[in-house]
Amino acid sequence: MATPVSGPAQSSPSAAPALQRGIVKMVLSGCAIIVRGQPRGGPPPERQINLSNVRAGALARRATQNQPETKDTPDEPWAFQAREFLRKKMIGKEVCFTVEIKTQQGREYGMVYLGKDSSGENIAESLVAEGLATVRREGIRGTNPEQARLCDLEDQAKAAKKGIWSEGGGAHTIRDLKYSIENPRNFVDSLHQKPVNAIIEHVRDGSVVRALLLPDYYLVTVMLSGVKCPSFKRESDGTETPEPFAAEAKFFTESRLLQRDVQIILESCPNQVILGTILHPNGNITELLLKEGFARCVDWSMAVYTQGAEKLRAAERSAKERKVRIWKDYVAPTANLDQKDRQFVAKVMQVVNADAIVVKLNSGEYKTIHLSSIRPPRIEGEEKNKDKDKRFRPLYDIPYMFEAREFLRKKLIGKKVNVTVDYIRAATTAAETGPVPAFPERTCATVTIGGINIAEALVSKGLATVIRYRQDDDQRSSHYDELLAAEARAIKNGKGLHSKKEVPIHRVADISGETQKAKQFLPFLQRAGRSEAVVEYVFSGSRLKLYMPKETCLITFLLAGIECPRGSRNIPGGVPEPFSEEATLFTKELVLQREVEVEVESMDKAGNFIGWLHIEGVNLSVALVENSLSKVHFTAERSAYYKTLQSAEEVARQRKDKIWANYEEKPTEEVAQVSEEKERVANYRPVYVTEITDGLHFYTQDVETGAQLENLMETMRAEIAAQPPVEGSFTPHRGDYCIAKFADGEWYRARVEKVESPAKVHVFYIDYGNREMVSSVRLAALPPAFSTRNLPPQAIEYTFAFIQVPQDEDARADAVDCVVRDIQNTQCLLNVEYGGATCPHVTLLFSDSKDDVGQGLVKEGLVMVDVRKEKHLQKMVTEYLNSQESAKSARLNIWRYGDFRADDADEFGYRR
Repeated sequence: MATPVSGPAQSSPSAAPALQRGIVKMVLSGCAIIVRGQPRGGPPPERQINLSNVRAGALARRATQNQPETKDTPDEPWAFQAREFLRKKMIGKEVCFTVEIKTQQGREYGMVYLGKDSSGENIAESLVAEGLATVRREGIRGTNPEQARLCDLEDQAKAAKKGIWSEGGGAHTIRDLKYSIENPRNFVDSLHQKPVNAIIEHVRDGSVVRALLLPDYYLVTVMLSGVKCPSFKRESDGTETPEPFAAEAKFFTESRLLQRDVQIILESCPNQVILGTILHPNGNITELLLKEGFARCVDWSMAVYTQGAEKLRAAERSAKERKVRIWKDYVAPTANLDQKDRQFVAKVMQVVNADAIVVKLNSGEYKTIHLSSIRPPRIEGEEKNKDKDKRFRPLYDIPYMFEAREFLRKKLIGKKVNVTVDYIRAATTAAETGPVPAFPERTCATVTIGGINIAEALVSKGLATVIRYRQDDDQRSSHYDELLAAEARAIKNGKGLHSKKEVPIHRVADISGETQKAKQFLPFLQRAGRSEAVVEYVFSGSRLKLYMPKETCLITFLLAGIECPRGSRNIPGGVPEPFSEEATLFTKELVLQREVEVEVESMDKAGNFIGWLHIEGVNLSVALVENSLSKVHFTAERSAYYKTLQSAEEVARQRKDKIWANYEEKPTEEVAQVSEEKERVANYRPVYVTEITDGLHFYTQDVETGAQLENLMETMRAEIAAQPPVEGSFTPHRGDYCIAKFADGEWYRARVEKVESPAKVHVFYIDYGNREMVSSVRLAALPPAFSTRNLPPQAIEYTFAFIQVPQDEDARADAVDCVVRDIQNTQCLLNVEYGGATCPHVTLLFSDSKDDVGQGLVKEGLVMVDVRKEKHLQKMVTEYLNSQESAKSARLNIWRYGDFRADDADEFGYRR
């Protein structure tokens, strides 16, 4: 303490004392203070100054540990009040002082004045005048006017009975919480995190202080929540070694808080350590320490911080970016990345795992992104070694892995997301990690969609856990605290991995390549019509692995009707055919991990199913052909999609793109000869028209099987009458066959098309073609004796051949009204003319007059002619065109304003 603050110290009373300046750091008692100089490149020197000629009461002392002969001593009367008088008056203020006497032990005595010179308030005189100190009269010399003034002031205080001269009082008790309360945690909890007035009595280091809580005068040690400053390590010999910047951090806190009036929020008390936040009128010391680079965030106590963890992270981030103090050597995890590589928007193409996705950048590049700071579900310890002989499938065998993958798949696949790269985890080799396998370099990022942090959503549902890091490990999510909070909620609510319920089990049968199982399964899939599936894997452009959720099985599926370029794995010698990789990539982008519908037609000898795959109305086989990545296979001729495939291939050939780049057209003569061989076949059969849609499609029943349907209905209704279904016992799912009670009170066979809610179930009546939205209480399970295996659905969808329906709603409604009036619920004759994308195109004749219904619509000017190019249909097309010319001449209906098709304006609502 002997180091001068400013100017030389005086060693004898004979010399005139020099005036020195300093700032009051601390008031030790009513007659002793510590002053410091101005900081220059570090904590400034300090010295203790004792007031000359006066004496104030001594403050309490606790017995020295490990010295049983020492005892606790209480405050002397008015000692605390004297200390408080000086503290409120002087802390942090500039003072000037003289050193009149310096003892052999180094203690300095002098006069202290508030302000920059001796004209300021004399502190000793103020104490004596308030009756908070007594004058040491034994050392007074009568020639000294200052000492004489002190005696006069003491006499006046005595007369006024001030302070120690008053009658009684002045006793004060300060209790150390550590020794006076058995359970500090209960004490902290009883305050309910409300601010408590306090005085900071001591600063141990930048983030640990001793505080006096008011008004009960409990003395507590408080560690700042959420942060840690460099500290002083105590060596075995009792000396303390400061960590880098420990002294500076301590001074930073001392100069702002020591002996200041503050408010403290006591936030938690784990392991007898009280965590809290100190609030000063000038700000929050926790945030200031972080911002100035004197502290770092700590995860274990951040969770209890009540003032917003994001503020602390932001303050720490600011210090890191400026590389101040403890962060002077800091290198950001993404320092070597450009801004465009740090933040970007990308489209999610695949969910690799519960914590990794593949995205497609705007440049067309594919990139694997790992979600920062989370760990997917995994099997621990002994369970890993169970059933070693069993074929282990992580997606289905690790609890909650499937739920986590499905959450990400449904949320992200095909969507655009915002990616913020948090850090890049360097590649590891097997030698570095020991028994742990090597990992390639990982880009770890925060992925958001619609403002939702996907990692946080996963954790909050209990479908992932948060990784715990070493305190010095800065490679973590930029939203790490939100992840910890989400995990705490999931644990509290028992979600997912934290649930005490039995874990979900997924018994998924893999029948890929299992010929016998596939044979048993084939008839079921064929009868099911369109079935829902999820594309799990794409082997090539036309070969996929599908998960059938309703049947809980995995199958290998081959696209029908096309011949796709084969990859290296399917060709002896391993040389892939041209454009095989492009076809695979095209299929991946369109369908991988998407929900699709499949129609199974057959299977090959290896147990692979063959059929058609549809996604959002697109036939994948047709899409591959349209994009010149596949050719039409001769087996497509038997399908309803043959014409569509042919048309798509013709267009692709004309473009001479990709697989058709070197295509040479055959001589025209040969094509003509082949075309002439085919003739239109008129094979009309009787049908009963049951339903007509707004798009001019219609459903019919075969007259030949009408008796079978009537018998089935009679038998089914008799059985239902004998054993009525329990109302509400049937839970509908999309694609289910069931029975539904129609408006007429009768039961009919139906298929569930959509379930909005139990009160809104969309059903399709499979024998009549009409649709209805009903409540689930009007549905029941279809008795097995009346299933589609015994009698297939009787309503078949068709549309008119050679007809183009008007786009204008009113014109289309007129045509539909006419058809409904003429043929609904009547018997007609039907002939299939050519295939279509969704249903066959047919001509329909009235059963009595044999007039063509479609041609009649053309004659009435209600529809236009769809001109077909096939040679064998030209006679029919000519007849239809002649009828159209007749309607145009008579200006009937859509032709009433002339031939609108010559007008370029689209607002007429028609297209050529």
